[in-house]
Amino acid sequence: MAVMELTKPRITRLVTMTSLVGFVLSLRVRAGAHSNADLAVAALGCGLGTYLSSAGANALNQWLERVRDARMRRTASRPLPTGRLTAGGALAAGVALSLLGVGLLCVLCGPGAAMVSLSTILIYVLLYTPTKPLTPLSTLIGAVPGALPPLIGWSAAATLATGDRSWLAGLGEAGGWTLFVLMAVWQIPHFLALAWMYQDDYAAGGHRMLPLYDRTGRLTAGVTLGFTLMLIPATLAPAVFMPTLLGPVYIAVAAVSGAVFLAACIRLARQMSPVNARRVFIASVLHLPLLLAAMVAEVVVRALL
Repeated sequence: MAVMELTKPRITRLVTMTSLVGFVLSLRVRAGAHSNADLAVAALGCGLGTYLSSAGANALNQWLERVRDARMRRTASRPLPTGRLTAGGALAAGVALSLLGVGLLCVLCGPGAAMVSLSTILIYVLLYTPTKPLTPLSTLIGAVPGALPPLIGWSAAATLATGDRSWLAGLGEAGGWTLFVLMAVWQIPHFLALAWMYQDDYAAGGHRMLPLYDRTGRLTAGVTLGFTLMLIPATLAPAVFMPTLLGPVYIAVAAVSGAVFLAACIRLARQMSPVNARRVFIASVLHLPLLLAAMVAEVVVRALL
């Protein structure tokens, strides 16, 4: 149970879901001869490999942040601060899970998917995590590893469909990068709302989040609104670059969900309060899964017609 908590299961599930969405869309944009068995192996490798890689990265993150986590109320009950796991055990679990995930992706999905997964882990653990107590810009850095998982699936499907087992299989295609941009932009208002809600807790943990330098909240609200406005074209970009896959259904869902998200951010900009920040956070949590579900639903429906 403690090891499972170490992997941040909810985040790991979301990461795995985004990777599989990338896999589905990448598979549908190209024609390729493959058996159902090969498809099943690649899909399983993509999902499980991404899950293990994400689990390992999260375990290493908690290992690095164990002292800061102990100072924060929202993280003090994690396995390392409470002593339910030793630091050595957490480190070993993180390294083992990361290597297993990357290795599985390399064998079953190709070097391209493995390379993206390894890059995600390294940026998250060696760049994002160390900069959190140094600068508010860490939020922008953290958006990169958070946005890379769809490219794991995208490359895995490209390898399956084309037989290309190079390090760059499918990674030069615009469709995959529109998913990356969507994920990257979405994360900023999501995390800024969270940072405002728990600003005192983050301060206690030594994290240099933007709200710590912005006690009125005006700058935080402005940045949140700005990125949410940027999210509108980022949300529509997949439909623009993959018109054979995404059309009216996805665009309608994106428009309605995006309008609700934007309205919550406008309300936050007008009145910076914990209640409004929580509304933005909840809207963000609902927005992304709706977009991903709409993508997959329209792709599946078009494939069946």
